[in-house]
Amino acid sequence: QVHLVESGGGLVQAGGSLQLSCAASGRTFRGSVMGWFRQAPGKEREFVAAISRNTGATLYQDAVKGRFAISRENAKNTVFLQMNSLRPEDTAVYFCALRTSAFLGSRADVYSYWGQGTQVTVSS
Repeated sequence: QVHLVESGGGLVQAGGSLQLSCAASGRTFRGSVMGWFRQAPGKEREFVAAISRNTGATLYQDAVKGRFAISRENAKNTVFLQMNSLRPEDTAVYFCALRTSAFLGSRADVYSYWGQGTQVTVSS
């Protein structure tokens, strides 16, 4: 079993920055991918970014490219999402997720484990 815990959310003004963290505990999968998703009120959950545990390869949603950066620290089983130049439309609950496969993916249904989420609110 895998347990994911997000942290780092909060309230920030537009143009500001936040760094989210996701700590994984329990079983470790060498060939795995960690992803970040978000869900705004009244909207479907959407993919934000993903990173390969082995290669460090990354994948981003177009709307966050150049503003967000995903990174990992394998020794601590932790993934980060650095969010810069935040906009009000980035307001959402952010979830981290684990895919037990080495292939990057943006579909939520390929991720097997999910955290509880952390709220990010960007004021205008």
